[in-house]
Amino acid sequence: MWTLDFISEEDFTRHVQATIEKYGEKLTSYDLKRFNKNIVDPVKLLFDKMVYHSSWEDIIRSEIFRQRDKSNNNSIGYFHQQIFQYMKDCRVPANGTEGGWDVICERADGIDIPEAGRVRTIYVEMKNKHNTMNSAAAGKTFIKMQNELLRDDDCACFLVEAIAGRSQNIKWEPSVDGMKVGHRLIRRVSLDQFYALVTGEQDAFYRLCLVLPAVIERALCTLPNATIPHDTVIEELRARARSHAGSDDLALSMAVYMLGFGTYTGFSADNPSA
Repeated sequence: MWTLDFISEEDFTRHVQATIEKYGEKLTSYDLKRFNKNIVDPVKLLFDKMVYHSSWEDIIRSEIFRQRDKSNNNSIGYFHQQIFQYMKDCRVPANGTEGGWDVICERADGIDIPEAGRVRTIYVEMKNKHNTMNSAAAGKTFIKMQNELLRDDDCACFLVEAIAGRSQNIKWEPSVDGMKVGHRLIRRVSLDQFYALVTGEQDAFYRLCLVLPAVIERALCTLPNATIPHDTVIEELRARARSHAGSDDLALSMAVYMLGFGTYTGFSADNPSA
């Protein structure tokens, strides 16, 4: 039985499938060429291995995960933003349109904002994490919101953070040109509080998170391209290690060194000691 009344099971499943598809080539298996596309830092890998008392297999696996994860944030940003297109009174403007806002919520009879009154429209700038904006970016965003309030006197502007420091819906007070600024209708809001405001249900985001694992699992079963990657990096490194002298671990270390230092003095392939 579907337990969410603010989004249908069909729409939520469709959205989860679209998010998985956004992973795209990140689901492709890693070979050595792809692993070293941007040239890894062999010294860092060696320090990580030694300091954390890990094996080369674990370190290579962690680096592959890091590379995938670095680009996956955009996919999760898509999930957090685009889901609001399925919710009542909300829309997600096409990129660069309607002032460049991520989400716009509009209700004819108004939307009540705690400690700030009622407005017809809420304009949203959405961030994955609370610490992803430096002071310059925060200042630019605040000025954008301030300008929107000047154009529309029946609106509020929200900085919505998926991963906020805490659950909150507070006046946002960043520093602009070295001065602390703020306005009661420019708000810093955690994702759970934004869900509550949009749906009228205080625990809406919590309940969505409860059903999410099962929906992802079902979605993966229906997507033919959502295969489990088979990474071959460590096997290829072991094959290269066989051409280097020394113990197995030293030879594998040399194979890793060659990823970044293959043309460096002493490391070049024509050096018999390399």
